[in-house]
Amino acid sequence: MIVKIRYSAILFCLAVLCAMRLSGCGGEEEKAEECPYEDFIVVDVFDFTANYQGIQSGWFGKVVREKFNMELNIITPNITKGGDTLLNVRAAAGNIGDLIICKGVNGQLQDMVNAGLLYDMETDLYDKNIMKYRDAIENLNSSVQQNGIYAIPSQVSVNEPDVPSEGSEPIYGPYIRWDLYKELGYPELNTLEDLLPVLKHMQALHPVTESGERTYGFSFFKEWDDNMMNAVKQPCCIYGYDEYGVVLAKADGSDYQSIIDDDSVYVRMLNFYYEANQLGLVDPDSVNQNYEGCFEKYKKGEIFFSPWPWLGKSAFNTLANMEQGKGFMLAPVKDMQIYSYGCYPYGNQDSIIAVGSRSADPGRLVDFIDWLYSDEGIMMNGANLSGATAGPEGLTWEMGEDGPYLTDFGIEAFYNGGEIEVPEEYGSGTWSSGISQLNYKPVVQCEKSEEGFYYYYDLWDSVKALDTSALAKDWKDRMGANTTMEYLQQNDMLLVAPGTLYTASVETTEEMAIRHQCKRAIQEYSWKMVFAPDRQRFEELLDEMQAAVRSYGYDIILEYDMMHAKAKNSFVP
Repeated sequence: MIVKIRYSAILFCLAVLCAMRLSGCGGEEEKAEECPYEDFIVVDVFDFTANYQGIQSGWFGKVVREKFNMELNIITPNITKGGDTLLNVRAAAGNIGDLIICKGVNGQLQDMVNAGLLYDMETDLYDKNIMKYRDAIENLNSSVQQNGIYAIPSQVSVNEPDVPSEGSEPIYGPYIRWDLYKELGYPELNTLEDLLPVLKHMQALHPVTESGERTYGFSFFKEWDDNMMNAVKQPCCIYGYDEYGVVLAKADGSDYQSIIDDDSVYVRMLNFYYEANQLGLVDPDSVNQNYEGCFEKYKKGEIFFSPWPWLGKSAFNTLANMEQGKGFMLAPVKDMQIYSYGCYPYGNQDSIIAVGSRSADPGRLVDFIDWLYSDEGIMMNGANLSGATAGPEGLTWEMGEDGPYLTDFGIEAFYNGGEIEVPEEYGSGTWSSGISQLNYKPVVQCEKSEEGFYYYYDLWDSVKALDTSALAKDWKDRMGANTTMEYLQQNDMLLVAPGTLYTASVETTEEMAIRHQCKRAIQEYSWKMVFAPDRQRFEELLDEMQAAVRSYGYDIILEYDMMHAKAKNSFVP
């Protein structure tokens, strides 16, 4: 049986010579000295936010192995499907996982504590660095009846709630192939709907990629569907709305909508994608593909519109493409008011991290969580293909006299699709295959390190100075701004929803059952409506969806969601 051995500082020093050859600490003397864990363990990570399943490999896997003598085995409902069902099945067996990343709202945290599924981390965290976020941690755990620290909130911040949490790019936005938009003469875009003929013209000019694949305006996947079809919800955020259950709430608190109403922005976007499909702009593989398949199509230049910068730009905006003027950039849609999440001084309780009570070595996992919230952990865990944290110091970035800067390797990794080979000493394999698959954000994008520089490298002065590509120059000249966020703020096109610590009351068993039925119906009918053969069938499906969910008791959960959406927007910490 694998057990944990904790060394005191003195005993550890005496044991280094024996331990340095053990497989668990990387096999290198200088690495072994950093690892106080002799026995190797495999950690089952139950992760609601991950888009990958299996053993974490590559350079991040090597970091975890060397520091903690363990491997992360990621289990996610996004791949296995089932969502809450998978969680309930594992909970019924008494073991969700060794490390758990899930939602902490709607009484879920209390339920897990009541069932004895979570480890109380309070004693282990007493002198840890993570306790600089004490207020956020204590606030989350104050909602639990039992004393202790059972979970840590994500996206914590030292900034005020009305400060945008994003970096130089918002989370949402109408990102298009700017080079093709330029080719068409920068046609005027008064509303999102004006994009459809523009995208159709792009497709007519470029019906296939250089390698022969067909092109489309849009491509979707089902993995992130919840209370509604996720792909339809995303453009709602371009108009300042975000979801609260079956309610779309405007960031400034000026409007609240039931998503199934004929005049809701959700139904507007269903119409938008229906019209797009009628024009042949929607990828027919959308019904069956996953996120990774969708990402590959963006990478190959098959898709012309992205609702997020971290999809289109990450996949396609390589150095070579940008130098040729090719890539995704924000489109100047005149009536957009993009939803921005304000900073969370008390953290985001929609995503939390915890240790399972049956973990063989809970103390080691508490240490791992503490590391995730450290400067090094934030930089490592948040590194991606582009627009994220900067990864391992010495490999992707260095600290210079004027602040941090990307190395040549870092520029290649972040701006050329991530296919660069990682040196053997850092784990081998490609950069992209080794990034952290946890998809968990300990802090917000605009947060700074203890040394005073931003974690996200696209906010560094040195990186801003690098952005001299033909693509960036043309966009800046046309838009009159240096960054997307600057453009949005200059033109009053950003709506910030203040980050709050509001916690809704726990749903009743009846409400949970109604929600389960309603969201399945809304998802199913939404997909059918996007791919409806004609307008008559679209309208019939809308009527059927509305009738079906109301028969399930939709008005009950609408009342619940509407009450809490309004309370959340008006809540002042």
